[in-house]
Amino acid sequence: MALRSRIKFCNRCKQPAPVLYRIRFDESGTWIFVCPQCWLPLSQNNPYYIYGGTWKARK
Repeated sequence: MALRSRIKFCNRCKQPAPVLYRIRFDESGTWIFVCPQCWLPLSQNNPYYIYGGTWKARK
């Protein structure tokens, strides 16, 4: 079976990424997808941070 490659963009920097993390990071509790570069500063020392899974372009 062939692997499917999909495209999704980071909700913060708007760049395409092969791996995105689903997170909540503020009081609103809204789920967003962020790339590893945007994820690091949002996750560190953040009382509102919740990890919700990993999205991968190759399935």
